[in-house]
Amino acid sequence: MNTTTDTAISPTLDAERADLLDQLEAARSALLTTVRGLSDEQAGERPTAGALCLGGLIKHVASMEDAWTRFVTEGPSAMRYDLPNGVTWEDFAAGTAREYPQWAIDHQNDFQVLPDETLTGIVARYEQVAARTAEIIATVPDLSATHPLPEAPWNEPGAVRSVRRVLTHLIAETAQHAGHADILRETLDGQKSS
Repeated sequence: MNTTTDTAISPTLDAERADLLDQLEAARSALLTTVRGLSDEQAGERPTAGALCLGGLIKHVASMEDAWTRFVTEGPSAMRYDLPNGVTWEDFAAGTAREYPQWAIDHQNDFQVLPDETLTGIVARYEQVAARTAEIIATVPDLSATHPLPEAPWNEPGAVRSVRRVLTHLIAETAQHAGHADILRETLDGQKSS
């Protein structure tokens, strides 16, 4: 289960892009190592008191990486957080909304392995996202280019993110979730990924 990004042999990347993609690849590798040898059922198990499972963590990280790389190319429209008519952020946060937006449902589903999903399929999607990220970063004209963040209560009003900052965020988030995955794997069957 290796991701398809290989920045070490790409002559088209400048040193900064290669370094950032190498760090992202290292974090991805640490995450994927945690599912090596697991069955589909094990990938969906929740071995701790929380709701996290290994397959769900990989789905979440792939989904977030996909959204952020689309943000790089499309801007804030790639990450919309619209609410249904009549629903407020207060309702949403309190869990009292009469209706939830599809993006929120999708986000919840990202953290679990659904009945029709397999670990092989989840990893394959992550590898596709990784390849697309490498392609986008190799071709984006300027790592300093920025877009405004979409309106959402967790984003500071008027804040912007550069391509470089998106990459550092992806590295941090992937590494953080690789740590979560290490704990889940050791709890699940005693195996350590390192």
